[in-house]
Amino acid sequence: MLPVKVWTIRFLIAHTMATSSSADLSKAVKQQYMELPQGGTVQAMYIWIDGTGEGLRCKTRTLDAEPKTIEDLPEWNFDGSSTYQSEGSNSDMYLIPKAIFRDPFRKDPNKLILCEVLKYNRKPAETNLRQMCAKIMDKVENQHPWFGMEQEYTILGIDGHPFGWPSNGFPGPQGPYYCGVGADKAYGRDIVEAHYRACLYAGVDICGTNAEVMPAQWEFQVGPCEGIRMGDHLWMARFILHRVCEDFGVVVSFDPKPISGNWNGAGCHTNFSTKEMREEGGLKQIEEAIEKLSKRHQYHIRAYDPKGGLDNARRLTGRHETSNINEFSAGVANRGASIRIPRSVGQEKRGYFEDRRPSANCDPYAVTEALIRTCLLGEIGEEPEEYKQ
Repeated sequence: MLPVKVWTIRFLIAHTMATSSSADLSKAVKQQYMELPQGGTVQAMYIWIDGTGEGLRCKTRTLDAEPKTIEDLPEWNFDGSSTYQSEGSNSDMYLIPKAIFRDPFRKDPNKLILCEVLKYNRKPAETNLRQMCAKIMDKVENQHPWFGMEQEYTILGIDGHPFGWPSNGFPGPQGPYYCGVGADKAYGRDIVEAHYRACLYAGVDICGTNAEVMPAQWEFQVGPCEGIRMGDHLWMARFILHRVCEDFGVVVSFDPKPISGNWNGAGCHTNFSTKEMREEGGLKQIEEAIEKLSKRHQYHIRAYDPKGGLDNARRLTGRHETSNINEFSAGVANRGASIRIPRSVGQEKRGYFEDRRPSANCDPYAVTEALIRTCLLGEIGEEPEEYKQ
């Protein structure tokens, strides 16, 4: 047996590798400053998607009064050459406020502001998929499309190793972790609870959470949200999760296959319905939508992860509760199909369906737009011009 001193050194090394230096800062010292009065001003944190299509950036400005609507918020700008969005010789990008949330970190009256990004010529940045999505949603607003997205993610140490996993090995095989309870089954619940409460405070439409099949992997659900709100609320929930993990000194990963081998990947299953699908006899409309989806499988695969299907190819293997990326399938209560019709929907003949193909790192604007284009706008042949390279 190794001496206690050696075990202590190994623990400290592992702890240093597993958490960031931010976890060692005194939150109690910070709190005394956070309790100081603001003098009637408001801190507004502007948040946007960077040039990777996955990363989020933020910065804060002071406002003289609490904004009540989007119109109360000024446009702003940032250096796009530092976010993979422009050249240094023409680097200014515009931030256009689009959605307001309460700030769970600074608390009222401070705000989180989700923004679109425009280039110098006022055209949308390449990773600003919200603008087109909003236009598409406007076309079908009378059909009241509802979405619910199930965001899976993995908690990692700062060294990229899954949180709670042995430093030189693997935990026990999958089986006891899904919705598990206990220190040997649920890794990182404090982070999950903090995130859930922060989302509720912010006004995000979070509706649930659970531990997932792989240890250190979790899921939260957002929705139902109508139209463009789905993308807005999911992106804000992701931002809040990144911030919570920052406070705990760990990292959140939305990689669709963070650990290779016999471990589940991470998806963002998307539930979809229209007013007609939710009404009596709506199963007929659900089946018609699925038939349309079967004819545009590759288009959806390209839209469902930021790398046009390359990320999802590591996950959609036909194993670990996924369909095969090259084949379209649908079935009642079948978690190995591209599209799952919940058993209750099959029985009641109305409701919604679940598209299980989107990857954990998908852009929800791209996913929801693709579903509307195929299921409601009848674009079954050639893909839209704006999607062609």
